[in-house]
Amino acid sequence: MTDAELATKAPESDAQDTNTPPPPSDSPAATPTPTNPLSEHCTSDRPTPTGLSSTGELTKLNDVDVYISKPPDYPHTPSRLLLLLTGGTGLHSVNNQIQADRFASEGYVVVMPDLFAGDPAPNSRAAADMAVAAEASSSGSSSLLDVFKVKAAEAAKSFLIDMWLARHTEEKVLPILERVLEGARDEFADAVSHGGGVYAVGYCFGARYILLLAAERPSPSGQRQGQGDEEANRPAVVAPRIKAGALAHATLVSKGDFGGLKAPLSVVCVENDPLFPDEVRIAGEEYMSENGVEHEVQVYPGVPHGFAVVGDYEDANIKIAQVTAFEQMLKWINEH
Repeated sequence: MTDAELATKAPESDAQDTNTPPPPSDSPAATPTPTNPLSEHCTSDRPTPTGLSSTGELTKLNDVDVYISKPPDYPHTPSRLLLLLTGGTGLHSVNNQIQADRFASEGYVVVMPDLFAGDPAPNSRAAADMAVAAEASSSGSSSLLDVFKVKAAEAAKSFLIDMWLARHTEEKVLPILERVLEGARDEFADAVSHGGGVYAVGYCFGARYILLLAAERPSPSGQRQGQGDEEANRPAVVAPRIKAGALAHATLVSKGDFGGLKAPLSVVCVENDPLFPDEVRIAGEEYMSENGVEHEVQVYPGVPHGFAVVGDYEDANIKIAQVTAFEQMLKWINEH
């Protein structure tokens, strides 16, 4: 790929968990959450490309609302199971549904869960309306009152996002994913068996959960594993929940979220992305290389955060990058 920076690719091997407890001294330290943890691209869809519509179905899986898209010839032709985790626009976004359909057309049974229990991220309609009104009223004027109106609208938008994030924490989202994985393994046992496990892709908000699902984590039960003295002193762990994963323009990721990774990962990044800072990306790459996690990292220049999700752009370079990112992620899961 000529316009993307290819980072390292190393063989997979063992790594230490750092997700739930504080990271050990030899792991990347956690970094603070960005001041503005979500962008408009995480909470608002681009226009749907002309002539496209979704073809899957909305249903429930283990009492969780999901969008399911299947290959046209499934189950007559064996398929693999893919979990798709969305950004804040969520389950009912037509663009997200079309994204799932694209993977389905490549031979995957795609399960896209509602990560937010019917509460997608606010695209700040009320706050956005405030901002538009404020900007309109301040047109041609530089009065302090007009500036205050704009700043107040921006603060309202940030407040809505912060409140939304407080409702959708790791403690809320991971149990939803566990229920969906359990239901998918029952409902689509043939696809799971055919692929030798579950594959997963994630975007924006959902991208961080690809990291968490790809990692070995301490068991919540705290039970010990093994019978020998040495093994008995080690805490039981939960194995990675996915066989391989790919993520694009992640947000809300700290350096510590790379701890414990075991499943092979492909990472799509945006150059100079404040929502996934270079220091976090570089620390993640170093951790994966040092701990033998098979991975690839591509950095795409000249594209906005959110570019890899279906959506129309006027810029031809962004359109090309969008196709390239999909091909990168698809190739990775196909090869694993």
